[in-house]
This record gives sequence, structure tokens and C-alpha cells, in this order.
Amino acid sequence: MKSRRILVTGGAGFLGSHLCDRLVAQGHDVICIDNFFTSQKINVAHLLNKPNFELIRHDVTHPMWLEVDEIYNMACPAAPGHYQYNPIKTMKTSVMGAINVLGMAKRCRAKVLQASTSEVYGDPTVHPQPETYRGNVNPIGPRACYDEGKRAAETLFFDYHRSNRVNIRVVRIFNTYGPRMHPFDGRVVSNFIRQALNNENITIFGEGKQSRSFCYVDDLVEAIIRMMNAPDSFIGPCNIGNPVEFTMKQLAELVIELTGSKSQLVYKAMPEDDPSQRQPDITLARKHLGWEPTVQLREGLARTIEYFRRLDISQYRPPTPNY
Repeated sequence: MKSRRILVTGGAGFLGSHLCDRLVAQGHDVICIDNFFTSQKINVAHLLNKPNFELIRHDVTHPMWLEVDEIYNMACPAAPGHYQYNPIKTMKTSVMGAINVLGMAKRCRAKVLQASTSEVYGDPTVHPQPETYRGNVNPIGPRACYDEGKRAAETLFFDYHRSNRVNIRVVRIFNTYGPRMHPFDGRVVSNFIRQALNNENITIFGEGKQSRSFCYVDDLVEAIIRMMNAPDSFIGPCNIGNPVEFTMKQLAELVIELTGSKSQLVYKAMPEDDPSQRQPDITLARKHLGWEPTVQLREGLARTIEYFRRLDISQYRPPTPNY
């Protein structure tokens, strides 16, 4: 494989750091930029002595002037507590970040991939969600800064493609978990594991019947790289996630079993606009990328729990008060 100059925005985050690992291992020259709002430098510390890796502190809402062949745009707070903490900044990150990487891609004639999200479907009325579904999003709700920001970013990507012939890829990422999740990111997997390891009550919203589909990070990174390398005839959007569905109650019970915890389940009121179901239709990923997840939830959770056991949580602080 020919070595390429690759920019990863948000490259020190949970997903971005695993992506940097893979690209560096493949021999590419990787530039990672991150403003370290919700990410950790420790996620890429092991790459700093690699001759083909460079780390730059930078915010994607400001222009960048780099010469690259490919761009993976992964930058944006992705946990509700974090993106709701500063909703205007979240929207700017999605929209201005997209404009800045697309401008660079246009100038450099680089291929650019947008990490979009299943949140573009909102609280879906179609199940599972295919890429043709246009979503059920509340544009003025507390989650709108992220949902509508990502939807606007997709719009920009396709307009740059149509108007300026920029070579784009768009993936819609469903719930993902694994090592390097921030212990205070507020996501359900990290919350449950942290609470279980401390034998604290595990908090479930509603009756715990709302469902999600959980994809292990290694599977997801494989799909993202395949999407970047797919023929130019397939630009997406393409759902990436695990189509096997679990309720929140099932997830909590599995975490308690795997940790051997004494935690009890406690129930709280549902947050506003929280989707009741989320499950990807991955027909296009199977057809065009030859991809589907291989890591089962039990196996992936066991690996993630082991990572959390080794973690010195005192070295981490919540990025926002809303974790």
C-alpha cells in the first residue's frame, strides 16, 4: 500500500486515537489535531515517538493550512453531557469544522471522510434505520446542537462534492464502545462499568426498555478505513454499527455479571428527546465494504472492563459538569 499523508481531526479522542493507531501501523504519515476538550493526550502518547506521527493542538473551528492526501474529520464532542454543555460551540465544531476540512480538501485535492452519526435519525419512526430514512429530529431541543450540526455537516459535504467535485465519504456511526472511552464521558457503557466496578447503584433512565446497538471500536475503525478506500462510486452516507440490539436493562445486567459487582439498578426519568430505539440497517456496508461487526457484546465488554480496571480514574476529570 502506498504511504499517504493523512490528517485526523479529533485524533486524540476515543475513536480518533484508535484510527491513528491503525493508520500509523500501516505506514502512513499521520497528522493528529485535537483541542483536548473531551480527549486525552494519553490516548496518543504511545505514538509520539513514531517518525510518521505528529500531534498538533488545534481547534477545527479555525482554518488549517496543511498539505495532505486524505482527511478523516472525527472532531466533535459526541456524548450528550459534553455536547449540551456548550451547544453553540458544538454546532460551530460540526459546521465550521466541516467547512474548514472541505476547504482544505478542495485546495489539496484530498479525499475527505465525515464522521457523521446515527443521531441524524433523531428518535426514529422507522426501525431499523436505513440511510434513506430522513429522520425525526427536534430542531430546537437540547440535543439539536449535535443532531442538526451533524446533519448540516452532511449537507456541506454533499454540496462541496456537487459544486466543487471534492472527493467525499460520509459514514453514520452508531453507538461504539471499547478501551480509551473517557470514564466521565456520560455514555451508557462507561457509566455502567464505572458504577459497577465501584459497587455503586447503576442508573437507568425510564424503564430500561429503550434499545441501542453497540459496536466494538476495532470493528468500527475497520469499517471507517474501508469506507475511505472504497471506490469513488460509493461515497455514502453509509451506516456503521452493530445491528444486534440490546435494551439498557440487558446491558446493565451483563455489566454486573462480567464485573461481579454488587450494584443494584435504580431508575430515573427519561431525558428529553432521548431516542427509544436505535439500530442500524447495514445492508450498504455489507454490500459495498464487505464489512460487518465480528466482536460480540460480551467479548467487547470484557475487554473494555479490563481497560477500566487498569485505569487510574483519579487522573481523569469530567470535561464538563454534565457527565
